[in-house]
Amino acid sequence: MTLVGLAARNVLRNKFRAALTVAGVAVAIVTFLLLRTVLSAWTVAADFAAKDRVVTRHKVTFIMQLPLNYATAVRSMPDVKSATYSNWFGGKDPKHDKEFFATLACDTDTFFTVYDDMAVEADVMERWKHDPQGAVVGDVLAKKMGWKVGDKLVLQSGIYPKQDDWEFHISGVYTAKSKAVDRSTFVFHWKYLNDSIPTSRQNEIGWVVSRVKDPSRAAGVGVAIDKAFEEREIQTLSQDERSFNASFLASISAVLTAINIISVVILVIMALVLGNTIAMGVRERTNEYGVLKALGFDNSHVVMFIVVEALVIGIAGGVLGVAVGYPFIEGGLGKFLEENMGGFFPYFRIDPQMTALSLVLAVVLAALASVIPAISASRLKTVDALKRLA
Repeated sequence: MTLVGLAARNVLRNKFRAALTVAGVAVAIVTFLLLRTVLSAWTVAADFAAKDRVVTRHKVTFIMQLPLNYATAVRSMPDVKSATYSNWFGGKDPKHDKEFFATLACDTDTFFTVYDDMAVEADVMERWKHDPQGAVVGDVLAKKMGWKVGDKLVLQSGIYPKQDDWEFHISGVYTAKSKAVDRSTFVFHWKYLNDSIPTSRQNEIGWVVSRVKDPSRAAGVGVAIDKAFEEREIQTLSQDERSFNASFLASISAVLTAINIISVVILVIMALVLGNTIAMGVRERTNEYGVLKALGFDNSHVVMFIVVEALVIGIAGGVLGVAVGYPFIEGGLGKFLEENMGGFFPYFRIDPQMTALSLVLAVVLAALASVIPAISASRLKTVDALKRLA
């Protein structure tokens, strides 16, 4: 039996307390992973946004409409390679009235060209283009709702109410090439929407998205687009896609900051729990350390016993936390959020780097938690320690 092995076995001297401490560390690691995954998933749309896409909307607010001819004007600009437009439809399936998913009326010929990170098979595109009521849906949404190619369904819209509701046919499914793509979006023909609404609301679009020739000039192109409309009755605000997505996060920046702080607090609590457990063990074995010193062991050996015991608990708790965290976060909660809140959490997965960081933090905090008990035990005089013999 080596000294390190002997120190590790000290963990089992009080199995119940050790098990509770390991469980406490595991819970802290799972919570830390969950909070950090929420942060990364919330910002993934901005982090992985296309560098050459520019979003143009009404200058006052996103919910106000633009004239259709604005899309034509944007396409004619010299630095723009292609452009598309969409309307937020606000559709809901009356058979699943509690299920939320994004519904977009889009320009048929250009939408999937501009959004080429949404992968659509050639046969799906062909089928969709030849069906005025056709719709292409995300693979996650199709699976969740049980939709198959050829299915007919009816949607209701609070934004565009229709007496006999809106009938659609599922033309096919798209998949994602990027982590920023919401896989729960319902896409259909803008022309179907435009032809079915009152004349007073026709030829209006929600926003224009353009692809620029030089990604490094995306911000400058946005400025040029806004300048082209500044003399018109309706002005615009254009942003590169990353800035546009980040603008939605600005309203919840306080929440993100709070989550960040809480994740750190969780680690501090974990260190305190570890420190308390180690301190209790040291207190119970004070007489044993006195015997070891009397037999010739020096202070460094005492320190090693205590630090190794803490490291074993930290490693065990860290490994258990990661083992529990993956199925809980990715298999359970992550799947639920991607299906039900894909607009906010399109990609809810644990970052491997965060997993490694969690394990490292479990080890480092365990070592730090053992510092004070280890120093106190090493400074204890042999005679004083032996006086505490039971």
